[in-house]
Amino acid sequence: MAAGILAAGLTLTACAPTAQTGAGSEDGAAEAPESVDVGIVYSKTGPLAAYGEEYYAGLQAGIDYATDGTGTVGETKINLTYHDDGGDPDKGVSIAKELIGKEYKILAGTTVSGIALKLAEQAEQNQILYISGPAATDAVTGINDYTFRSGRQSIQDVATAGQFVDDLKGSKVLVFGQDNAFGQGNVAAVEGVLGAEGAEVSDILVPEDVTEFTPFARQIVDAKPDLVFVAWAGANAGSMWQALEQQGAFEAAPIVTGLANKATYGAYGAAGEKISFLSHYFPGAGQNEVEDFMMEHVEEQGAEPDLFTPDGFVAGQMIVQAIEEGGGTDVDSMVTALEGWEFGGPKGTTTVRADDHALVQDMYQAKLVQKGSEWTPELVETVGAADAAPPTAAK
Repeated sequence: MAAGILAAGLTLTACAPTAQTGAGSEDGAAEAPESVDVGIVYSKTGPLAAYGEEYYAGLQAGIDYATDGTGTVGETKINLTYHDDGGDPDKGVSIAKELIGKEYKILAGTTVSGIALKLAEQAEQNQILYISGPAATDAVTGINDYTFRSGRQSIQDVATAGQFVDDLKGSKVLVFGQDNAFGQGNVAAVEGVLGAEGAEVSDILVPEDVTEFTPFARQIVDAKPDLVFVAWAGANAGSMWQALEQQGAFEAAPIVTGLANKATYGAYGAAGEKISFLSHYFPGAGQNEVEDFMMEHVEEQGAEPDLFTPDGFVAGQMIVQAIEEGGGTDVDSMVTALEGWEFGGPKGTTTVRADDHALVQDMYQAKLVQKGSEWTPELVETVGAADAAPPTAAK
């Protein structure tokens, strides 16, 4: 799992006719269209299918919440069509081109950063509205005028990790990860965010083929850091956490990593209760009426709220806002309707930053508590949206 959480045949379902626009009223003003087609591109299958399922369930709840269960905005029906990207960027682009060819003006979705960047390119080239899903890459923010996001980005994870230190200036922050693009990327993010706050950033990057982690765990202890940021993905995570515990790394400094979805809660073993988790979301973290609606709706549909359920829910809210204020066919008006929009989401007050379309939102610090054979996250502290906000990106 990405600590910064941190991504068979093409399936196209329920493709509907293009939205029909009105012919205009007697005074020349355009009438509301009978329907607006919205293409949802997400991983129904593939390596991130579990995340796609969470996004899908949240989206259904968000649309119902924002339309009072009608699925319509005024006299305009929202026609959602769902398309499986399978985690493959080429499939994602093919789907987008087909939908754009059918005159879709709104696309949303995907958990995979590589697909999100490709769809953002299509949005700019064809001047359609694109609302990215759980994909965490920072590159989506500010990429162009037509691209927004309904989830958090990696820099917000790193900024949340920095809140575990009272004063970053002069603090020693150690990034512990794998010596690959993922680990190196996290080092760069920590240097860019926490380093900018005055932290002294160093790293221990472990070769991917290593199976014995004891020497590397000892390096953490010997470095005497003030904070350890763990960026790890892969099947050997359990062995890595065990080595850190056995070598006393948790006594040397707070060790922070990202809390993923429910399926991972038991993977940390005995170290689970010692890790300080940054969290994008876990059920119950938001503690507000919107979150209550989301959780009840998802459970009524036979699913469980999880890590990326809010990303789908917020996408639903943003789609409705764009159609309600922008008409659903005038893309420039829909962009304007979303820029600077502040609303109540499942994570509390949420803002679409006008300058670069970052989604400014609360983040969380959490811990895992073992209850019988189950591990359950508990809220330690809410990190305010302003404290976790990414630097403004230039479009």
